[in-house]
Amino acid sequence: MNILSIQSWVSYGHVGNAAAVFPLQRLGAEVWAVNTVQFSNHTGYGDWTGQVFSGAEIAALIDGLARRDALARADAVLSGYMGDVTIGEVILDTVARVRAARPDALYCCDPVIGDEGIGVYVRPGIAELLRDQALPAADIATPNQFELAQLTGLPCNTLTDARMAVRALQAKMHGPRCVLVTSLQTEATPDGHIDMLAAEGGQCHLLRTERLNLSINGAGDMAAALFLFHRLATGSAPEALARTGASLNGVLRRTAEAQGRELLIVEAQDEIVAPTRSFDLIPL
Repeated sequence: MNILSIQSWVSYGHVGNAAAVFPLQRLGAEVWAVNTVQFSNHTGYGDWTGQVFSGAEIAALIDGLARRDALARADAVLSGYMGDVTIGEVILDTVARVRAARPDALYCCDPVIGDEGIGVYVRPGIAELLRDQALPAADIATPNQFELAQLTGLPCNTLTDARMAVRALQAKMHGPRCVLVTSLQTEATPDGHIDMLAAEGGQCHLLRTERLNLSINGAGDMAAALFLFHRLATGSAPEALARTGASLNGVLRRTAEAQGRELLIVEAQDEIVAPTRSFDLIPL
């Protein structure tokens, strides 16, 4: 399995490609990583160093990959934090080039916009590009609850509302119209728990785990990568949800036990391939 992953990079910690590449490799995928930014650490620390790359710089890297015939061999494109609107345009052009060579290739868009309690944290124009251009090109979308509301303009506070928003998002999308909501908290979620929701082909399932005493960045980036891999490997959104939720919970539990500030992806890598716990899916 070959996956072209276009998103941010940090030297310290695990967000963006630093949260996606190693889990994908540990599962056996070949990953071609293109970094949209290169920062010392994620911005949640309050200060960082590094740079946001331009669309022209990213396009040059894609052209180099194309000369290696990589685009024609890509099974999927994964995009995350873009950094700049011009990068989003390059990603969409790359998806079109991949599909021209591989019509069955999938595009998984992790529409990074913001989060509850923080709000929108991407540059102006990126949310609109994701809503109006990237999502209509995507086969798989992996928003969090806040991003689902931003992309659809619909409330997502109740489970009924969230399901309606997912259907509205699916109506905008390409191909199988597969959606993973990476974190969901509604009136149906018991205290001390957190939900994930996956929908495709008229089916919708919840996976519920305990809410851990943990404030961490990068879990959504890792979830998107895991879900894409398992959806590619199994062809089943429910199976991808079950495997993603189990692995993510295992890594987060290990991180919480260690009181880590960053995901312990390397230390807890066995949870990626052989999770110690599994969770029953709740059909909706």
